[in-house]
Amino acid sequence: MSMILSASVIRVRDGLPLSASTDYEQGTGMQECRKYFKMLSRKLAQLPDRCTLKTGRYNINFISSMGVSYMMLCTENYPNVLAFSFLDELQKEFITTYNMMKTNTAVRPYCFIEFDNFIQRTKQRYNNPRSLSTKINLSDMQMEIKLRPPYQISMGELGSANGVTSAFSVDYKGAGKISSAHQRLEPATLSGIVAFILSLLCAALNLIRGFHAIESLLQSDGEDLNYIVAFFLGTAACLYQIRPQRLLLHGLLPFPPGSGYLQNHRVQSDRDHLDMEHLQ
Repeated sequence: MSMILSASVIRVRDGLPLSASTDYEQGTGMQECRKYFKMLSRKLAQLPDRCTLKTGRYNINFISSMGVSYMMLCTENYPNVLAFSFLDELQKEFITTYNMMKTNTAVRPYCFIEFDNFIQRTKQRYNNPRSLSTKINLSDMQMEIKLRPPYQISMGELGSANGVTSAFSVDYKGAGKISSAHQRLEPATLSGIVAFILSLLCAALNLIRGFHAIESLLQSDGEDLNYIVAFFLGTAACLYQIRPQRLLLHGLLPFPPGSGYLQNHRVQSDRDHLDMEHLQ
């Protein structure tokens, strides 16, 4: 049976959960999906604003807007158009109910837990598609998904090191590969910028002292060779600590032309259209 199982509202910048619904199931698969929820929550700032993660029996879909992400878990056969229409309703209601200052200054998890009532009511409506009163709007959502399909997250992208997205490529079905250069990186923090500048200064200072030591050694033989080696090793160590990619502000490059990405997702959207006709 196709259905929505759970949904959450999460702050993008730090992954703080603002509200959530109750899961229907408590099996092993659901526990695994909760792990994916947490991993995705920590990476929302690196990902596009509309994404899907396929985990086998379940799909995780989410949209992000104005610093808040709306995430849902559904069975693998739940139509995409209904999934993103559900998320769109959550987004509109949340933006109407809470102002951005409240969401930006929230410090406690689930501080908007009362929003769960709306999530539960909306989830019940979408788990019974024949009773939906929004059928007239589904064609608009279907067209939007066809023109701008959700980004398909691979399992490999959930793993990262040193705050940078995974180095290997994202593989789409029949779409070739998109390299890590097209992934969004984490924004630079003030401490990271300061550390970068200090490492550069230390490397430059050690390099200058190393050349002065060489000059002194050639002129007077008064300088120990060990000092020269130490200065240059210090320079190498400082340069090794510098990671320029940490200073890149997050941004997403467009998908390369001819990748086949849009075409493949249009096929998926057409399948969703057939599913919707069957449900209606």
